[in-house]
Amino acid sequence: MSDLIKINNDLANKEVGSEIFTVIKESLADIRFDQQDNPYVLETLRVLPVQGYRSAIGSFWNAVIDDLRNKVMFRSLTLFNKEMNFQKEIKTYEDFQDYVNDDQLIEGAYKIGVIDWEASKVLKHCKETRHLFSGHPKSTDPSAIKVMALIDDCVKYVLCKEYPIQIIDINEYLINLASEEFDRNKVAIENALGDLPERYKVELVNRFFNSYIHANSSTILRSNIEFCAPIIWKSIDRQTQIQVVRRLDQEIVKGHSPTIKLAFSFIEIVDGTAFLSLNVKKYQVEPILTRLEANLDVFSIENECVYELVRFSDNIPGEFIPRYVNALTQTYVGKTGGSAYFARTDFYADGASAIIPDLFQKFDDTSADAFIDCIRTNITLKSRIQREAKLTRLRTLAEIVLTRVSAHYYQKDFLELLCDISKTSDFYKRLK
Repeated sequence: MSDLIKINNDLANKEVGSEIFTVIKESLADIRFDQQDNPYVLETLRVLPVQGYRSAIGSFWNAVIDDLRNKVMFRSLTLFNKEMNFQKEIKTYEDFQDYVNDDQLIEGAYKIGVIDWEASKVLKHCKETRHLFSGHPKSTDPSAIKVMALIDDCVKYVLCKEYPIQIIDINEYLINLASEEFDRNKVAIENALGDLPERYKVELVNRFFNSYIHANSSTILRSNIEFCAPIIWKSIDRQTQIQVVRRLDQEIVKGHSPTIKLAFSFIEIVDGTAFLSLNVKKYQVEPILTRLEANLDVFSIENECVYELVRFSDNIPGEFIPRYVNALTQTYVGKTGGSAYFARTDFYADGASAIIPDLFQKFDDTSADAFIDCIRTNITLKSRIQREAKLTRLRTLAEIVLTRVSAHYYQKDFLELLCDISKTSDFYKRLK
């Protein structure tokens, strides 16, 4: 029979305060297996049956401090030193005894993720209990209830908790990323990166960005960053995401095209385009729109431009909406012509036409206004939709827009008229 079981049985057999000792016994049963033979825990249990409450409080608190020190050492002494900024670097268990007080240990353990915020608050209260009743012999005698409360809290927040996951060393991790031997196991990466303290996450995601856009980075490193960056991106807060995305503005100002392209790629990899600044959106979208507008009916270029616009379809700057909608509409409707090879007169960019309906699925009332204005004012489009095949293609887009506008959209009747095949003549009259 182990010492813990034997002493627990002694507690259960006590008649005085039996309910309190039953609770204590239940708490002690939750202590981790590796802590059940901790000398401080056993000492606590030896003095409890003889009402040595003052000694019990001191001994049990020593068990908590011992466990926290070992967990901090296991988690990351490097990070503990960085977070707490001691004058002397803590390297050994003995350094904790000589240079780190209980409050500093609790605070540091919280900052590096050994304990959570609630535990840090409760443990500071337990520390005051220990300081009062075990550190000051002239204080009033603590009650069994006081001991019970301290033991229950200490077990709940420390002694029943397993060791935390070890924190990765960022420098070593980036070196491993550049190696072909890097283990691209998603679960392992989620554990390694997701468990980092917020400060480390901010540092790591920024270093991912730096490494990805660096001219001398290998394709292996970039490939592994492409795999890891979206994982850590999900675990960082919105402000950090915005901070990283806005670094793209800084790269654009520098004017180095290859670096700018890599920076754009990184933002797309982590799905951060929603945070792009207006200037960045203009920088990327305007040249594509201009090229598309200048090459309408040149199918190969229409295909290329629409493919590129897909990347920014969720974030088209408001001032570009009319041009964007007009170019997409005219590209989708296409032109009428003849061919020595095909028995057809209806021509359009096949690749772009397969994509444009999906882009229209993202329209709102403002985009619908631009679509209707395009139909009413674009002379080339008005001429082409006089032919049934082209009007049918325009109706396909109009039907999508009709599903996207708000319930009380003020120009809904125009879209409904366009979509109603039986009222084609009325629609043409409306255009005049």
